[in-house]
Amino acid sequence: MKNFIITAIASIALFFPPAKENYLIVGTYTGGKSEGVYVYKFNSGDGSFKEVSHVKTSNPSFVAVSPNEKFVYAVHEDAASNGKGGEISAFSFNKKTGTLTYLNEKPTEGDHPCYVIEDKTAKWVIAANYSSGSLSVLPVKTDGSLGKPTTTIQHQGSGIVKDRQAGPHVHCTVLSPDNRFLFVADLGIDKVMIYSFNAATGKLSPAKIPFAKTVDGSGPRHFIFHPNNKYAYLVEELSGTVETYQYNNGALKNIQRISTMPAGDTSFPGSADIHISPDGKFLYASNRSTSNTIAIFKINPADGKLTIVGHQSTMGKTPRNFNFDPSGDYLLVANQNDDQVVIFKRDKATGLLTDTGKRIDVGKPVCLKWISAN
Repeated sequence: MKNFIITAIASIALFFPPAKENYLIVGTYTGGKSEGVYVYKFNSGDGSFKEVSHVKTSNPSFVAVSPNEKFVYAVHEDAASNGKGGEISAFSFNKKTGTLTYLNEKPTEGDHPCYVIEDKTAKWVIAANYSSGSLSVLPVKTDGSLGKPTTTIQHQGSGIVKDRQAGPHVHCTVLSPDNRFLFVADLGIDKVMIYSFNAATGKLSPAKIPFAKTVDGSGPRHFIFHPNNKYAYLVEELSGTVETYQYNNGALKNIQRISTMPAGDTSFPGSADIHISPDGKFLYASNRSTSNTIAIFKINPADGKLTIVGHQSTMGKTPRNFNFDPSGDYLLVANQNDDQVVIFKRDKATGLLTDTGKRIDVGKPVCLKWISAN
């Protein structure tokens, strides 16, 4: 009987393996209900979650996870009278306990840093300073802590939307899959600036083709590569559009421009975030303002072009950021002005989303990242 029970349990485990759990890292705007960066354990089997820990820190509106998942870097989206009030904090991450430990912080040499990444060698962190229209490269020490910026580049110019484009506004810094080029979306000057990146020295220099010009008044915001590395996509905040590019060795060729907004919706889009499903079949983009929707596009594998599939209400206000769980079965949306992360189930065949009814209550969530739990 004992052997029978053991065999039965083993059989059940075989057919119903334990659900994969991952850590969800949530960056926020502090004040009100939020104190800093929050850590949750998320179950991809049933979409359940529980808070594990959080650390107090000022306006960590964007976070980055190191390639080895041992460190987390969080911007402080702050400003100062000297125009250099932004900072980045470094934390070590303990996978056993799900806790963050503060290491140090360094200036970004600009105001309101809103984006941060670490390069694939884990030697450099690159930050985007929105208000200052600049970007900085900071060295990473062997213990994961940060050094002072070694390179800072100041953009110049303006755009036609005077209240939003009086000067440059760097909104993201994205490295190419081979770690050789840096793509910098600048909302204020309607360009994606392109730099050659030297991973040995951290130096940046203008690429052979130094920028991709977008439509005047479009407001480039976030940029992403397709998993096949043949295509790249740009979401534009002011015009509510996605630009599709062919990508080759640091160069972008525009092949499509398509609206993110529901048909007939003429409100200001405030488009914010853009992500591609792990299987590379669908692209999603968020619209804030009064729309509060996620646009869902199917990606043509032959040419990378997009076809609209539908729009999903985010069930809340101001979806500044969203992300897939590592399984690709769920899409989580950070509704900044509702103090909630809404959990959607994703149909992998159609790309469509279904509200699970589950909500993570956290103050002003604006960035979602993942770390494996083992």
